[in-house]
Parts: sequence; C-alpha cells; structure tokens
Amino acid sequence: MRALQLHLVRHGQSSWNVEGRLQGQTAHPELTDLGRAQSAAAADLLAERIAGTGTVAVVSSDLVRARQTAAVIAAALGVAVANDRDLREQSLGELEGRLTSELTAEGVPDGLHVSEVRWGGGESLADVHRRLASPIARAHGAPHDHVVWVTHGDTMRVALARLEGRTHREVEWVPITNGAVVTVTVPRA
Repeated sequence: MRALQLHLVRHGQSSWNVEGRLQGQTAHPELTDLGRAQSAAAADLLAERIAGTGTVAVVSSDLVRARQTAAVIAAALGVAVANDRDLREQSLGELEGRLTSELTAEGVPDGLHVSEVRWGGGESLADVHRRLASPIARAHGAPHDHVVWVTHGDTMRVALARLEGRTHREVEWVPITNGAVVTVTVPRA
C-alpha cells in the first residue's frame, strides 16, 4: 500500500481573527469574505496536488470556521466532508472571546513546561498532543491515498510535531496563515 498524503489546512480568516479575539473551541465565528477566498485558494491548490493521484477524503474540525472552509474544499474535490471533533482547536477555557490586546503575560507554574499549562482552564498543548493520537491513527488506516484535514493553527502545529515524532514540548511555533496547506507523507502502519 502506498504512503498516505496527509494535507493539513488551516481554516480561512474568521470574523474573530479580524477582531483579534481568542477563538479556541468557540464554535460560531464564521469566515469573512477574505476567509472564503482563502478557502477557495486552498481548494485550488489541493485539486492541483491531488489530481489523478488517487482517492481522497476530507475531514474537518466541527467548528463553523473549519466546516465552512472544508465545504469549499470538498466541493472542489467532489467528495463529502466528515466532521471530527478531535481536530478542534486547543480549548482556551475562560480566555475564549477575549481580545488578545487585553491579555497580560503570566508565568509558568513551577514544575511545568509551558506546553503543560491549561491556560484559562482549557487544554494544554500536551492534552492536544494526546487528543491527536486518534485522528492520526484513523488517517493511517484510511482506505484513501489522500486525506485532507481542515483544522486550526495550534492544532496543525501540534499535529506536525506528533507526525514527526516530536513531543508536546517540541512543538515549533512557526506562523501558519489562514488558508495555509501543509502536505506531509505518512508511512502506512
């Protein structure tokens, strides 16, 4: 069986991205006009990468901004979308909805790594790292040549670390723009 091509897509720009609000797992922020254009550009790129190279599945976070992006991509690829709550963004608890400009820096509690803190009472990056084990296992077992995940920036960073065999403490904090597509080759188990 050929290696899996896993295409990770960050959702298009949402209304809360524009406002500078922490979204986390808040479900309702929708795409902006620019976000819809970014989704269409991601769909075009994926259609070009995948054309004639096998079967494809599109799996999306169940949050509105990701589902709207996934709908554009799935339409371009001629497939349906499956929702997977494991692809959600990191929960930020009581910080969700706050403007980033309102936040103040907090120290990391003694004995913890920054990736192990549950900021705002939500999830730590370590929690997200563990959560992503299930969708990665499902992708490995998928009967497709390509799987497209429509997800979120922090979730993508953590997924890339996990796929490359890195721990939650080794997540790289590189910018991932709205509508970005990152393709990785995943050996079959």
